[in-house]
Amino acid sequence: MSRPGAPEGVAREAVRADSVPEPPSSSRRRRLRRSAQCPALPRRPASTAGSAPFSEGWMMGAFALQTVDTELTADSVEWCPLQGCRHLLACGTYQLRRPEDPPADPQSKGGMEVEEPRVRLGRLFLYSFSENNSTHPLVEVQRKDTSAILDMKWCHIPVAGHALLGLADASGSIQLLRLVESEEKSHVLEPLSGLALEEQCLALSLDWSTGNTGRARDQPLKIISSDSTGQLHLLMVNETGPRLQKVASWQAHQFEAWIAAFDYWHTEIVYSGGDDGLLRGWDTRVPGKFLFTSKRHTMGVCSIQSSPHWEHVLATGSYDEHILLWDTRNMKQPLADTPVQGGVWRIKWHPFHHHLLLAACMHSGFKILNCQKAMEEKQEATVLASHTLPDSLVYGADWSWLLFRSLQWAPSWSFPSNLGTKTADLKGAGELPTPCHECVENNDGAGHARPQSGMKPLTERMRKNGTWLQATAATTRDCGVNPEEADSTFSLLATCSFYDHALHLWEWEGN
Repeated sequence: MSRPGAPEGVAREAVRADSVPEPPSSSRRRRLRRSAQCPALPRRPASTAGSAPFSEGWMMGAFALQTVDTELTADSVEWCPLQGCRHLLACGTYQLRRPEDPPADPQSKGGMEVEEPRVRLGRLFLYSFSENNSTHPLVEVQRKDTSAILDMKWCHIPVAGHALLGLADASGSIQLLRLVESEEKSHVLEPLSGLALEEQCLALSLDWSTGNTGRARDQPLKIISSDSTGQLHLLMVNETGPRLQKVASWQAHQFEAWIAAFDYWHTEIVYSGGDDGLLRGWDTRVPGKFLFTSKRHTMGVCSIQSSPHWEHVLATGSYDEHILLWDTRNMKQPLADTPVQGGVWRIKWHPFHHHLLLAACMHSGFKILNCQKAMEEKQEATVLASHTLPDSLVYGADWSWLLFRSLQWAPSWSFPSNLGTKTADLKGAGELPTPCHECVENNDGAGHARPQSGMKPLTERMRKNGTWLQATAATTRDCGVNPEEADSTFSLLATCSFYDHALHLWEWEGN
């Protein structure tokens, strides 16, 4: 039985789980009243016969590059942030399989049969981005069957010389996987360590304490996770192993704790959001005693991310269809409140452009927000791009850590003679020269950037003709830690969605 007020897809399947206990009847009545007051629930969009796959929404400087069929419904997507591995993209899936109807048994008494529990299937995909493939820049390099994946995050620093990916899955466990080079000189993920949080629960989210890349070397490496019983779990990662060790667990919410996240600037502080509509802050040195409780969101809080750029800035999203920006020094009222017309399952700050926020808004697709004025003048954030995918719910979204400058259209087999012959080379693992990010820019022969414009939407005809976005007369170099100083920068981003079991790759031009 579905609960009122719960989002579609992952969230609604989770609350219908056989392993998740129903709340007391009084709580259910309270939730019914809350749902009646906030009736704008995410709904599956009605299908339109003959509709184009990217026909809804409006975009400013953005277009689709590729759609990948993930076979199972996709709910989590993460670009690797580590130098040398930023061309790698992980995608997690969640599929609730109902047991097939059993054949009629003449020996059964009165036709009464015990219903078999539903099975949550998952699959982890690893893709490699290549600018050399004009029609399919994302190439699958690995797939691995798992328990259903509800969240995943890359650690922002190498651990014991490897990139680590953490998974929160439907078995109630946090799994660590290590990225290693295969014999074919590509990369694969191999299991490293796992820890069951509790019995009879789903692990719903996780976050690493390494979101601020200025982390001191002597700081312990930690993971915060939340589960379907409303608990938070603080885990320590032994970096020499590495192995997972539980440090503390405590009850944070009455219902599902959809999300838990670190304050990247003060990693003893964590935030949590639950299906009870509460946003809470915690000091992990005193587990179980909250620092504050906010009821500013009117429905379940699904997404939280501390800004890696601004020390006291926190973004939260809810299936009340609002994104709130906060100053963590004063959690009584948000700095800005932006409606986005869809439940906000995930939010991601841009890795380099401090004011950009990407949001996965379920039935409302994905949106890109400019938070500059929201922070400075306490106004609504400006929606720079909005795109709704028909017959789908966008649950996962992430920015790539690869940045490009001065890209233009050119055939994949030739380049204008006046631009030279050297093409962009996004090098493989271990070859990327910059400590913070990769940037491709036009070279005028004297080492100076020469910005260009004239982006065109990608059409099916262009795909068939082998024409794709190419960097011409370009070099790869370290463009410093302030790429926002460029007049025009192109970002890659990925989204994934329910119902259409699709992973989408997008290019977005931000000025």
